[in-house]
Amino acid sequence: MTGGTEAQVRGTGRRPQMAKNQSEPGLDRELEELPPELRWREWMRRIEAVLFASASPVPREDLARVVGQGASVDLLVQDLAADLADRPYEITRVADAWGLRSRPAYAAVIRAAADAGGQDLDLREFDIAVLAAIAYNQPITRDGLKDIFGKEINRDLIGRLHAHGLIATGPRSPRRGAPYTFVTTNQFLVAFDLQSLRDLPDREQLQDAGVGPESLKRTP
Repeated sequence: MTGGTEAQVRGTGRRPQMAKNQSEPGLDRELEELPPELRWREWMRRIEAVLFASASPVPREDLARVVGQGASVDLLVQDLAADLADRPYEITRVADAWGLRSRPAYAAVIRAAADAGGQDLDLREFDIAVLAAIAYNQPITRDGLKDIFGKEINRDLIGRLHAHGLIATGPRSPRRGAPYTFVTTNQFLVAFDLQSLRDLPDREQLQDAGVGPESLKRTP
C-alpha cells in the first residue's frame, strides 16, 4: 500500500461526476457509415474522452453505451492503452472499471507546477496503519479496530479516511447492537494502484515496510 499516491488520477476532484444510466439522444453508437478501421478508432477516442472527463473510474457497462453494440470494451481499452504508450498519462484499471492517471514518473512535475486540487492523500502514519487494518480485515467495526490497536480509534481519523473516499460504511455487524462496519472503496484501489483487493501485498511485505504486525493481524 505504498507508492500509488504518487500518480494523480486524471479528473479526480476536479470535474463533476458524469451522469449515469442516461442515454444521449441522437448518439450514433454504430457509426456504420465509417470504414471498420476508422470506426474502431472513433470508439477508442470516445472511450478516451469519457475517461478523461470522469471524476472516477468508469465501469465497463457505462463505456459500452458509447460504442457499437457487440464491440469489445476490453479490446478497445487495450488498444487505447497501447496508443497512449508515449503519453504522460496512462489507463488504470480498478475491478471492472477504468480511469486515466498521470504516470508516476511525472509526479514531481505535477507537484511543482499543477493545481492538483488537494488530491494528495497526506495521511499520517497511524492513518495508514488503520487503513491497512480495515483493508485486511473488512468488514470491521470500530470495536474490531480497538481490539487490533488496543485503544479507541479517534472519530477524526475515521473521518479523514472517509473524506478522502478511502473507506465507506459497510454492512451492520451481527454483534449486539448491530454496529456499522468499515470497508475500503474503489478510490482506495485507485490511490494505491490496485486492480482489486486480491492485489493487496502480503502482510509480511507491509510489516517490512514499517506497518506494525499488530495492525495487520486477522481479527477473530
